[in-house]
Amino acid sequence: MDDLRVWLKKAQEIKQIDQVDGADWDLEIGTITALNWRKKEYHALVFDNIKGYPAGSRVLTSSTSNAPLVALTFNLPPGASGLELIEVLRPKLQEWEHNSPNYDYQYVKTGAIMENVLEGDRIDLLKFPVPKWHELDGGRYIGTGDAVITRDPDNDEINLGTYRIMVQDKNTTALYISPGKHGRVHYEKYHARGQPCPVVISVGHHPALFRVANMALRPGSEYNYIGAVFGEPVKVIKEEITGLPIPADADIVIAGFSPPGVTRQEGPFGEWTGYYASKDRQAPILDVKRIYHRNNPILVGSPPGRAPSDSSYFRGVTTSAMVFNELSQAGIPDVKGVWMGEAPLVQFIVVSIKQRYAGHAKQAALIATQSRTGAYMGRYTVVVDDDIDPTDLQEVLWAICTRSDPEKDIDIIRRCWSTPLDPTIRKPTNAFYNSRAIIDACKPYEWKDEFPQEITISPELKERVLNKFKDIIK
Repeated sequence: MDDLRVWLKKAQEIKQIDQVDGADWDLEIGTITALNWRKKEYHALVFDNIKGYPAGSRVLTSSTSNAPLVALTFNLPPGASGLELIEVLRPKLQEWEHNSPNYDYQYVKTGAIMENVLEGDRIDLLKFPVPKWHELDGGRYIGTGDAVITRDPDNDEINLGTYRIMVQDKNTTALYISPGKHGRVHYEKYHARGQPCPVVISVGHHPALFRVANMALRPGSEYNYIGAVFGEPVKVIKEEITGLPIPADADIVIAGFSPPGVTRQEGPFGEWTGYYASKDRQAPILDVKRIYHRNNPILVGSPPGRAPSDSSYFRGVTTSAMVFNELSQAGIPDVKGVWMGEAPLVQFIVVSIKQRYAGHAKQAALIATQSRTGAYMGRYTVVVDDDIDPTDLQEVLWAICTRSDPEKDIDIIRRCWSTPLDPTIRKPTNAFYNSRAIIDACKPYEWKDEFPQEITISPELKERVLNKFKDIIK
């Protein structure tokens, strides 16, 4: 597996990296990153010569924000995008999951991460150019593109998860993890026993590390899954204080303990929903005991925000492929496409099917809505006929408006899995549920062959007119 430095070199070779010099960690890095997403074509960004920090102390953002970068990061054939990329990913995701038990991580004695080891008075989280990403954030967040590594005290499973980490002072962070996520389950088990939870956080690494950490995988499978992606075990070092396995070739790793009953104020933070939805609250802390870093360290950031955002493209294509596979595994026939889009992420699922029987559309909608991947904080699931392009929201809306009847074709599922990040849940509460709407926007199965014929332009007519009037229709 390449390290981050090799990944950067390859991204430069395919002209997918832009360098920004002289930005301030205080809002400018976050603002430039957010404005980058709104360009017609955007690349990954490397920030250097950051105000108040030495040259070479860098921040990387938008590392998987387009199709070429996703292909580079996961060793996929270049050139595919949209539904084509989903079709490439579908068998790969199954292959990687199937092969992952064959790629246990491999312990090594040392690695590049050991170039600098800081402890005691030398610990200072702000020796790195940690950004304040959004104007109303409660502080500086070192963990946005991270991999938080914890162990289940019951069975010793190692989990990697991407959670938000706010710097409190030079050797303390807040550790916010949503209810139900594996890392939270781990620290709650330790705390229930009155024990501190060992935690290590990688905040600089090959982008595949935190992207896999952010995926809905089997508990404890992330390191193995990364090994399957690259066809070789991930090399790790046993971190001396916590005993947890840290990536040997990472750029920055933080190690410490989360003690029971100790909290700090965390938030607010601009989240992937596009809101400061969860406000500020008390969160467990990480008492940092060591920092490891390479020379000229690179902090990987993935600031969330209103889509399109740093994560939205990657999450859109991977979650679409995962839900497609879950529908297939559930035996749903003739699924022609799944799109969870770059904009709405998991909150808006579109499934295209070729209807085969009465109830086919409802069955596909229910399974997609409550699949392992689609269940978390969804909103709407729309099923359309196979003549509708699920990636084209204009076509999807046309199908909703012309093929569905609100009284007959919309169902509501209540008390589904949500999150404190849900802006529609009024806080404070511990009832993090939401409802899901299922919209059958297919032609009614029982008379679909009698449905009014839509207006189309035949391929022959289109070609003839375009050739004749090519100067007018460009």
